[in-house]
Amino acid sequence: MDPFVVLLLCLSFLLLFSLWGQSSGRGKLPPGPTPLPIIGNILQISVKDIGKSFSNLSKVYGPLFTVYFGTKPVVVLHGYEAVKKALIDNGEEFSGRSIFPVPQRTSKELGIIFSNGKRWKEIRRFSLTTLRNFGMGKRSIEDRVQQEAHCLVEELRKTKASPCDPTFILGCAPCNVICSVVFQNRFDYKDETFLTLMKRFNENARILSSPWIQVCNNFPLLMDYFPGTHNKLFKNVALTKSYILEKIKEHQASLDVNNPRDFIDCFLIKMQQEKDNQESEFTTENLVGTVADLFPAGTETTSTTLRYGLLLLLKHPEVTAKVQEEIDHVIGRHRSPCMQDRSHMPYTDAVMHEIQRYIDLVPTSVPHAVTTDIKFRNYLIPKGTAIMTSLTSVLHSDKEFPNPKTFDPGHFLDKNGNFKKSDHFMPFSAGNRNLSPSVFKGKR
Repeated sequence: MDPFVVLLLCLSFLLLFSLWGQSSGRGKLPPGPTPLPIIGNILQISVKDIGKSFSNLSKVYGPLFTVYFGTKPVVVLHGYEAVKKALIDNGEEFSGRSIFPVPQRTSKELGIIFSNGKRWKEIRRFSLTTLRNFGMGKRSIEDRVQQEAHCLVEELRKTKASPCDPTFILGCAPCNVICSVVFQNRFDYKDETFLTLMKRFNENARILSSPWIQVCNNFPLLMDYFPGTHNKLFKNVALTKSYILEKIKEHQASLDVNNPRDFIDCFLIKMQQEKDNQESEFTTENLVGTVADLFPAGTETTSTTLRYGLLLLLKHPEVTAKVQEEIDHVIGRHRSPCMQDRSHMPYTDAVMHEIQRYIDLVPTSVPHAVTTDIKFRNYLIPKGTAIMTSLTSVLHSDKEFPNPKTFDPGHFLDKNGNFKKSDHFMPFSAGNRNLSPSVFKGKR
C-alpha cells in the first residue's frame, strides 16, 4: 500500500478517535470552548498567563467550565465559592490526583504528591505526623531555622551590597532545613553535593514551568522521539533519586530502632514493622519518592516567595519602613526573631500574607481528580475526571480584596491595625491535597 495512503488513514483514525472521545464526554461535563481535534483548547490557553486565560473563559461559561488539554478533558473551578465547595466541602470526593504524562514518568505515582487512594492516604498521614514530631511547624524547629537564617544573612553580607542574583542563596536556607529533618544533617553552602542538588532543583523548576512541558503533557509521544528539556528533567530526577537511595542505604547500615534520627529512620522503622504485610505501602520505592517530593514542596515555593518579597520591599520603601519599625519595636537589634514574636507583629504578618497573595506564585494547583461519580452544581462529573482550580481567581478576587492588582498589606489588616485572616488566602491549594510550605514553616 502507498505510504501516503497509510499516513492518511492513520491521521484520519486519530482525528475520528479524538472527535469521538471529546464528544462522548461533553454531554456530562460543564460547558466550555469547543475543542479542536487532537490539540483540544491549547491554542486558547496561554501557558505564560493561564490565570488570565481562565478568567476570560469564566466570563463566558461561568465558575465551572471544561477545557481540553489535547484529548484530555479538565474541569476548571473558578472563584472562591466553586473552589471551596469542591476542595473543602467535598474534599474527599475531589481528593484524587490527575496524573499527566510528564509527572507520570518522573514520579511513577509513588511518594505523596502524585499518588492516589490507599497509598496516598497512608503516606500522607505518616509524613505529616513524622514531620511534626521532628518539629516542623512547631517551636522546636526554631533552632534550625535560626541557624539557617544566620547563614543566609552572612551569605548576603558577602555580596558587599553589590548587585547579585539571590536565587541560589535564598534557596539554600529552606532546603537545608528540610535536609536537617530528612537526612539529619545540614550542608555547608559550598558543599559540592549540596551545590549539585540545588542546581538540579533550580533546573527542574525552570523546565517544569516551560511551554515545552505543557506540549509534552498534551502529546506524550513527543518525549520518546524528539529531543528537548524533558530529557534533562528526567535525568535530574533520576540522579536525585539515586542520591536519596544512597542516603537510605547509609541509614539502614546504622539504624537504631529505639533512637530514630530523622524522617528516613522513621520510615525505615515503619517498613520493618510492616515487613510481613504484602500490601504495605511502606517500601523503599515509596520512601525515595516521598523524600524526593518533600524538597520541591518546601524549597522552591519558599525561595521564590522570598525573592519576590525582596523585590516588593525594594519597590515599596514605605512598607519596608513600617516593617522595620515593627521589628525594632518588638524584636530590637540584639536578638533573633522567634515564632512567639509573630502574634505581636500584625503589620509584618500582613505583609508576608500580602506578598504571597499578590505574586500569585501558583496560578493553578496541581490537578486533582474526582474519586467517584459526583453531581456538582447540576453537572455529573465522572470518576477520574481531572480538576484544575484557578487560585488566581481566589487570591485576586475584588470581592475580598478591594484592590487585588495593588500590593497593599491593608488587605490583611482590620480597621484597628490588627491582623485579619481571610478564607480566600489559598496561595498553594486547599483541602486534603494541600501540602504547602505551611507544613515546613508553621503557618496558620
